[in-house]
Amino acid sequence: MNTARIVVLVIALGAGGVAAYLASGYQNAPAPILPAAEKLPTVEVLIAKNDIQLGQAVKPDDLQWQAWPAATASSAFIRRDSRPEAQTQIAGSIARVPLMQGEPIREQKLVKAEGSGFMAAILPSGMRAVSTEISAETGAGGFILPNDRVDIVLTRRLKNPDGGNTNGPTGGNDLVLSEVILTNIRVLAIDQAPKEKDGQNAVVGKTVTLELRPDQVATLSAARQGGTLTLALRSIVDANAVDGTPEDQAIKRPGGVNVIRYGVQARQLTSQR
Repeated sequence: MNTARIVVLVIALGAGGVAAYLASGYQNAPAPILPAAEKLPTVEVLIAKNDIQLGQAVKPDDLQWQAWPAATASSAFIRRDSRPEAQTQIAGSIARVPLMQGEPIREQKLVKAEGSGFMAAILPSGMRAVSTEISAETGAGGFILPNDRVDIVLTRRLKNPDGGNTNGPTGGNDLVLSEVILTNIRVLAIDQAPKEKDGQNAVVGKTVTLELRPDQVATLSAARQGGTLTLALRSIVDANAVDGTPEDQAIKRPGGVNVIRYGVQARQLTSQR
């Protein structure tokens, strides 16, 4: 055998042996030990097992206990260590607002019906539910949905006190008066629907149910007899604003009405008695 071939063969065998040794040493090396993750303390809180819709009666099967990081568990959450029977105690309550699957249960979002109807159960304390007729023209074309906020405008026509005298102060025409009588009013339902259906963004109904204070009920009842009511939809931004903004205060200032002559609007103040 040629000496050169023998040298090449020896080198190849040596290289193969070194490679095998290195591979064997790498595979047999112990895996690095990772530090154990610190276990965060948890508490069990009551959550919604399924989506719970507005007005739905809650059943025990709609709820379940779930571990929750103790550091982020709100005091409003229902904890198993303090109320182990809460799952059955809450059964039968009615949801005031929709609850999503996995959302912690807060009792502020539920109400015990105790034999009352749905609407009476979801009304906040001190508030009243009052219905009034609407149409597509007086209800923002059907784009007002339950839980929206609206202003209520009263429009009335006054007969010409000059009896058609074109030289009189009113020019011989009837007066059309418009006045915003209530602001930032919550819509509870359109017809008998207290929530949107199938994600629709328009509901043309004949009756709207509003959430009012007792003094507002009297205002609305008197206004219905005096003219036409129109609902003006508020932006979702200022619907969440606190009552008493400068704009609302200007609207609520007593004695102020909008007088429309020939399509031109002017604000006048009426005398107080």
